[in-house]
Amino acid sequence: MTDRVLHYRFDKKTPERLDKFLVEKLQEFSRSRIQGLIADGFVDVDGRAAKKAGQTLEDGFNVTVRIPPPVPTDLIPEQIPLDILFENEDLIVVNKPAGMVVHPAVGHASGTLVNAVLGYDPDIEGIGGEERPGVVHRLDKGTSGLILLAKNERAHRWLQDQFRLRKVEKTYLALVDGKPPTPSGRVETYIGRDPRHRKRMAIVSESRGREAISEYKTIEAFKDHTLLEFHPFTGRTHQIRLHCAFLGCPIVGDEIYGRKKLSVEIERHFLHAYRLKIVLPGEKEPRIFEAALPDELDHVLTALRA
Repeated sequence: MTDRVLHYRFDKKTPERLDKFLVEKLQEFSRSRIQGLIADGFVDVDGRAAKKAGQTLEDGFNVTVRIPPPVPTDLIPEQIPLDILFENEDLIVVNKPAGMVVHPAVGHASGTLVNAVLGYDPDIEGIGGEERPGVVHRLDKGTSGLILLAKNERAHRWLQDQFRLRKVEKTYLALVDGKPPTPSGRVETYIGRDPRHRKRMAIVSESRGREAISEYKTIEAFKDHTLLEFHPFTGRTHQIRLHCAFLGCPIVGDEIYGRKKLSVEIERHFLHAYRLKIVLPGEKEPRIFEAALPDELDHVLTALRA
């Protein structure tokens, strides 16, 4: 693959920063990505390499941008079966099983969703100049359900904006011990790192955390349990699990925020990303994706109904 070369002419009477000008022209790239291209010598101004991202452009200046092909990463493609619900040239919608980590990290260098997607699509265009799918949002290792991965930079930015601007409607199903104070409601808290356990999150004061908002409603009530539908408006780490515990009805099987003694036979926590409503890149009307409850969770409900 060769560099993609783009030519622009700056036709404004008011001088402007080079990186700001290119952010307007290259909307598929983030500002940091553009600044990286400038720093690495891939941007010329009037035939000479740009000096810095903040270089001033004057009326009549010509700007040339060379976009190199994505470089391989140290991520290893792996042939791991995927439940793909939708795919086009921009993204993949996957029904992630419980137990699978989304992105490689310390202690999880392989076997992740990203490794699996690279194994499924070795020709992926990549994000940030590297051959890797773009993770737009995450699910906990123990949470199953819908997750999106962008296949190129333009789609990654579009999807990030949809989540950042809270235009995405996410629906989760959670079986909890007991019942919430009211059949339906809204939870508004602040979530931050637990000061006593750094690997856990906690409900904290406004000054120490970030706003976390969820709405819920009861779907089915049992003697000692309740099946809730959750709609998170923010995407904080462990948000739904913490909000359930905050309401006094922790998620069944949650080893961190739930009850120490299991109330049903289950080997994971009962939280599933069930539905996602989102406008895809290049489209105007939202699409709705759904992932049915996995068998191990459906069997729990069947037992409770019996």
